[in-house]
Amino acid sequence: MKTIGKKRKQQGATLVITLVMLLMLMLMVGSAYTLSGTNLQAVGNMQFRNEAIASANIGIERVLGSAFTTAPQAEQLNVDINNDNTPDYVVSMAAPVCLSAKQSSGASLCGQQTQPMCTQDWNTVWELNATVTDAVTGAAVKVRSGVRVQLTDIQKRTVCGV
Repeated sequence: MKTIGKKRKQQGATLVITLVMLLMLMLMVGSAYTLSGTNLQAVGNMQFRNEAIASANIGIERVLGSAFTTAPQAEQLNVDINNDNTPDYVVSMAAPVCLSAKQSSGASLCGQQTQPMCTQDWNTVWELNATVTDAVTGAAVKVRSGVRVQLTDIQKRTVCGV
């Protein structure tokens, strides 16, 4: 004997649950993709900042290595940070500014009768400003640094005023 079974009516609940789960999975993957892109951008910004500060330090060291106290002047230099013979950053150094001068303690030879000339040493404080610009994107960073330099009285009067 053959029994004829009833055809069961499909309700489609499995299909709906599968579609909802697929939608949730797609939203999670999209969020992860967006988050990874944001993290990548943050890391890139940190790398640019660190390289720009290193480039500014190169410019500051170059100024400090020159005779900047005799004739302070602005200058500009190209920095190749990754040594591929292509300038990565442009460093614009403002003219060094003498902020203050204070007489050195114990360094004065004035009043000693054995010295024919009176010389005084001065501790001068200089401000060095560097603006670093990315050659590709045009993004810029400003770095400000200070340095103390010991000068004679004549040098101090020449570059720092009275």
